[in-house]
Amino acid sequence: MSAKRQLHLNINILHSGFSPAAWRMEGSDPRASFDINHYINVTRIAERGTFDAIFLADQAAISDRVDFRPLTSLEPTIVLATVAAHTDRIGLIATASTTYNEPYNIARRFATLDHASGGRVGWNIVTSADLSQSRNFGLEKPVAHGSRYERAAEFTTVVKALWDSWEEEAFLGDVATGRFVDLARVHAIAHRGKHFSVHGPHNIPRPPQGHPVLVQAGGSDDGRELAAEHAEAVFSASQSLEEAMDYAGDLRARAVRFGRTPDSLLVLAGLATIIGSTEAEAKRRQEELRELIPLEYSLARLSGVLQVDPKRLKLDEPLPDDISLPPDGGHTFFQATLALARRDQLTVRGLIRALNGGTGHRTIVGTPEAVADDIETWFRAGAADGFNLMPDVLPHGLEVFVDEVVPILRRRSLFREDYTGRTLRDHLGLARPANPYAIAAE
Repeated sequence: MSAKRQLHLNINILHSGFSPAAWRMEGSDPRASFDINHYINVTRIAERGTFDAIFLADQAAISDRVDFRPLTSLEPTIVLATVAAHTDRIGLIATASTTYNEPYNIARRFATLDHASGGRVGWNIVTSADLSQSRNFGLEKPVAHGSRYERAAEFTTVVKALWDSWEEEAFLGDVATGRFVDLARVHAIAHRGKHFSVHGPHNIPRPPQGHPVLVQAGGSDDGRELAAEHAEAVFSASQSLEEAMDYAGDLRARAVRFGRTPDSLLVLAGLATIIGSTEAEAKRRQEELRELIPLEYSLARLSGVLQVDPKRLKLDEPLPDDISLPPDGGHTFFQATLALARRDQLTVRGLIRALNGGTGHRTIVGTPEAVADDIETWFRAGAADGFNLMPDVLPHGLEVFVDEVVPILRRRSLFREDYTGRTLRDHLGLARPANPYAIAAE
């Protein structure tokens, strides 16, 4: 493998695991999603495997069937602040929505995390489309799709400007002269836009990474534009190699239109794993997890992803022909789920089984060798620069991956033997953004 290209691995800590039934498996802790020690333990396992980062999603509402499964509930930046104190090298990526936050607060929160962790933080930029979150923030319906992404683009621009408002040499701390900060190197951003008015400057020196790494997961046209303009890593939900290659090519072409180079943007494909020492063992584990998921839950989840009345979903028939792209969001998983159903000509029952209780991410069921083979195929083909992994059950599924799949990837010279840098940018091979004031002074 070229020294210029290295496989990247993240772990998406979906509470007890990717499977909705993970909390019911022997050895699992039903309270894991609320237990900070669970997150610390999983992160330490991933750090032992020299993963690039852990990733935490976020939902500021009960948006799933909490009567059947754990939910995403703990606020991710607070979780990562605790995890940072118990780890040394692994990156820490948290989700924060641009729909129900303000740029100054998010800029401050992530700059603080980056300082506290020594430069290991990333921000997953999302918009929020579901009704339950809207009602928790005083709205009776979600913000329209176009308006959300317009706000998100301006929001991100403001956050980056705040991070840049301190030049690198602004902090002096000169005991002899009594000068603490050079005010000539601290700049108001004076932003006046359609959605935000932020004077600045920031009240924190520029983060160790310049900017915490910017991550996005856009599947819609608006989402891809946001990613192409701002993101440095993008999470994808492609179901096939060809679809993944088209997606990566489209993103990079869009990035070029924004004056960026194609290699300034990494594509990290979502990948759920169910691993056994033999293929038969892996399939038995898959079936055990499936049997623990109530059909009522699976139908409700599928109808939510597709945004159709569950009464229209007939178990032993294909999806209705007239299902169309939702107008107000959820495009990434809608498209992935529909593509899987149409490609494999699945009935609703077959689609539920293929999703393993999930929402559209590709799932590999097999031996460590088979998982490594699949990862290598996608990586070498250029369909993905790495993977956002979702083991079926945590921490066991991750332990198996670290102990049995990672050594195979290393033997094939695909993955690092050890960390060579200290920041998340180091791990991902991303350049530190230059401060615009320094550029202007040249």
